[in-house]
Amino acid sequence: MPEPRSRFDEVFPCDFYTPAELFEPDQLYTVPEIARLLQGLDPDAPVDDGTEAVLIDWAVPWVLVNGDDLVIAEPLEENGPGYYGVAEHALDAAGEEDGDEE
Repeated sequence: MPEPRSRFDEVFPCDFYTPAELFEPDQLYTVPEIARLLQGLDPDAPVDDGTEAVLIDWAVPWVLVNGDDLVIAEPLEENGPGYYGVAEHALDAAGEEDGDEE
């Protein structure tokens, strides 16, 4: 059920990290690891199953929206998860935005 905005003391901008901001350039991550990173947690931080399900619900759309700036690797095992990382062009663009152009 929707709630009137007046019921909330404060609202915040809905800002999300870019892949270049979120990922280490030389690492690949599973969706559950991405979910933790989006919450400011370590990729291997322990969370209960219910919390992990909610975090993944946020992470999957983030992966879809940021797909152009991601790379994906095949699972390491037949039934294992895929791994995502930041694409080189996204790192290059982030460096240019920071004034690191050469």
